[in-house]
Amino acid sequence: MNPIPLLPNNFYHIYNCGINGTNLFNKSEDYEFFLKKYAKYISPVADTYAWCLMPNHFHVLIRIKENVVYKYSNADRSIDAVRWNEVKWETYDLSANLAVWQAYEASDSVKIPLPDKHFSHLFNTHARYFNTKYNRHGALFERPFKRKLIEHETYFQNLIVYINCNAVHHGFCEHPIEYPWSSYHSVLCNKPTRLKREKVLDWFEDKKNFKHLHLEKVDFFEMDEWLGV
Repeated sequence: MNPIPLLPNNFYHIYNCGINGTNLFNKSEDYEFFLKKYAKYISPVADTYAWCLMPNHFHVLIRIKENVVYKYSNADRSIDAVRWNEVKWETYDLSANLAVWQAYEASDSVKIPLPDKHFSHLFNTHARYFNTKYNRHGALFERPFKRKLIEHETYFQNLIVYINCNAVHHGFCEHPIEYPWSSYHSVLCNKPTRLKREKVLDWFEDKKNFKHLHLEKVDFFEMDEWLGV
C-alpha cells in the first residue's frame, strides 16, 4: 500500500526507526546533526509542533506549509546545473511575496516542493553521516516512513504528550524534563525556537496545564496502535 501524501495545511504524525531496530543515534553529536539537517530540509516546508528523538526511532508532529514554492537562485553566479542537487533553490511563501507569485505564474523557474522528498533528503544525509562515522554500510532508516493524518485538534494534546513522554514510556527517564532530545524543553523555556511554541501553549491553555498534563498517564500501547508504529 502506498503511503498517504503529505498535503499542504494538513497535520501529520511522522514516525521512522532504524532498519531492523538499529540505532539512529549513538552520541549527542548524532542527535545534534539530525536536528541541524531537520532544520535545513524540513523547516522550509513544514511547521513543527512536537518532536522526540530516541536512540533507534523518532516522532514529530508537523503541519505542511501552504503557499511555499522553490524559486531558482543563481546568486553565487555558478554555472546552471543539470542535476537537481546542484541547483540552488530557495523556498518562498507566496502569500507574503507578490514578486515570487508573479514569477510562479509566468515562469518555470519556480516549482512546488514535495515534502516526501525533503524527508528523503534528511534520511539520506543522516545515513551517510552515520555510516561514515560508525563504519557501517547499507540502509539506516525503514522505508517508507510512517505518517498518520491528524484531522482534529482534539487529538493534539494527547499526541504532543505522547511524543514528549516517549522517553518515559521506553524507560529512559521518569519525567520528560530529564530527557534532552524532545520538544518538552522548547515549550517551557523562552529561548528562540523553530517549534510553534505559542500554538502548542494555546492548545494546552498555558505552561502550568502543559506541565500538569505531561504528568497524566497516557495509554502508550493504545496510541502506538492508533498511530500504527
